[in-house]
Amino acid sequence: MSKIKWQLASGKTWRMKLEQDHPNHGKVVPIPPKMQKRLGHGLLLIPHPKNVEALMRKVRKGKLTTGSCIRDRLATEAGATASCPLVTGIFVNIVANAAEEDRAAGKKRITPYWRTIKNDGKLNDKYPGGVRAQAAHLREEGFTIQAGKGKQPPRVKNYEQFLMHA
Repeated sequence: MSKIKWQLASGKTWRMKLEQDHPNHGKVVPIPPKMQKRLGHGLLLIPHPKNVEALMRKVRKGKLTTGSCIRDRLATEAGATASCPLVTGIFVNIVANAAEEDRAAGKKRITPYWRTIKNDGKLNDKYPGGVRAQAAHLREEGFTIQAGKGKQPPRVKNYEQFLMHA
C-alpha cells in the first residue's frame, strides 16, 4: 500500500498555507461529545498554524519536543483543557513542509521541525524526506537513532532525557 503524499492546490505554497487565516484558527470551543472520551470535558483549542510553528522554533539544538508537548503548551496558553490533536498534527506537517520550502528558497534559518518527534520517540514518516531525512538531521545534532522493529519507524534513543516541553 503506497502512502499518499500531501499536495497543495495549484499556485499555493506551504508557507502560504501556514500563514493563511481561517475563522476557526485560534478558537476555543467546548470539547465535542465524540472527543470527550479521549480528551475529557472542558475547552478545546483549535490552534493557529503560526502558533504551532512558533513553538517548534523554540526547540533548541540538543532538545526535542513531541506533538503532545506542543498541544499541552498551546492549550495552557489559550486557557483551554486540550488542543485538537488532529489539527495540531496537520499543522506540524505544514510547518515541516514550509520549512523545507524556506530552505529551498535559500533561507539560512528555518524551523527545526525534525526536533519534533512522535510521543513515543518515533520519527515522523510524513515529514519531507521521511524518517531517513529526519534521522539524518537528528544524527547531525548528536542524537542516536535506533532502528525500528518490523515495520515500526526508527526512534530516538533515550528521547525522554532530551524533551523540552515546548
